[in-house]
Amino acid sequence: MRVRALAMRILNQIRHDKRTLALMMLAPLLMLTLMYFIFEGTSSTTTVAVINAPVSFVDNLEANNVIVLRYSESEAQMALELGEVVATINVVSGKSYIELDGSDPGKAKMTLAAVQMANLKTGGARTDLLPKVHYVYGYEDSSMFDNYGAVFIGFIVFFFTFLVAGISFLQERTTGTLEKLLSMPIKRWEIVVGYVLGFGVVTVLQSFVISWFCIYVLDMSMTGSFALVLLITLLTAMVALTFGILASTAANSEFQMMQFIPVVIIPQLFFSGIFDLPAWLEIIERAMPLYYIANALTQVMIKGSGITVIAGDLVVILGFSLLFMVINTRLLKKYRRI
Repeated sequence: MRVRALAMRILNQIRHDKRTLALMMLAPLLMLTLMYFIFEGTSSTTTVAVINAPVSFVDNLEANNVIVLRYSESEAQMALELGEVVATINVVSGKSYIELDGSDPGKAKMTLAAVQMANLKTGGARTDLLPKVHYVYGYEDSSMFDNYGAVFIGFIVFFFTFLVAGISFLQERTTGTLEKLLSMPIKRWEIVVGYVLGFGVVTVLQSFVISWFCIYVLDMSMTGSFALVLLITLLTAMVALTFGILASTAANSEFQMMQFIPVVIIPQLFFSGIFDLPAWLEIIERAMPLYYIANALTQVMIKGSGITVIAGDLVVILGFSLLFMVINTRLLKKYRRI
């Protein structure tokens, strides 16, 4: 009877906790639905820029799920730099010269396989006509960690900063510290900025340690500036910090704070640029901070880009931080008692 009574108490407790019920029932459905649309919409085609090639070679490429665009040499180079194509192909005297973007290993391998098949059908198995491949970004033997490590650096910094900041700010509320601060002659925006600066000191150290460890200890591929990587991770920690404080205003306990992870944190990984998304999901992707974080880190670490290339991403990340700070300042009004 005691076991039954205890079980019934737990069931009644869960039944009255609508947030937990929603997490258990709806969050898995959300995750599975996202995975369905992402993997169903993943394209099995690649796009290449052809500078010069016989019609038969192009036809064979298209027969192997390759979208072929005819460009001049300068246009093809620009398209490759902008990520609009996976490779540029120039066929001279029957031999293919390929400039390849290896930052996405799946598409790179698919493109090379298609070129190999097109060569076999066009020129036979002559060894002197084997394509000459130059990796503009990445390299032939790069590991999955090298290619996707930049994304995971951003995700890990974002995840842990969000969690720690959210729970810490929640404790400030539940212990009454925040209410005492609000009873003092201090402006709400000063409280928000104070918390951001206080946590910010720790995030500076966190960002440096994570970036240094991945690049210099785990030997992750790094072709750009370490200073830029550090700047991006600092801004990542900043947006995660302000987002965590924002999320904590909707939670009444640490457990409820944890419930935000499968709803607002993990889905961002799907929208970080790792997957090819259907057009309608790309709209949602542009509203995710992690998309811009991952893009900036990939540009610097794999493509060796400078500040001018990632400036747009940095502005958007900073914009998210400022937006969350403004919202946090507004929400603090409901905690002011006097």
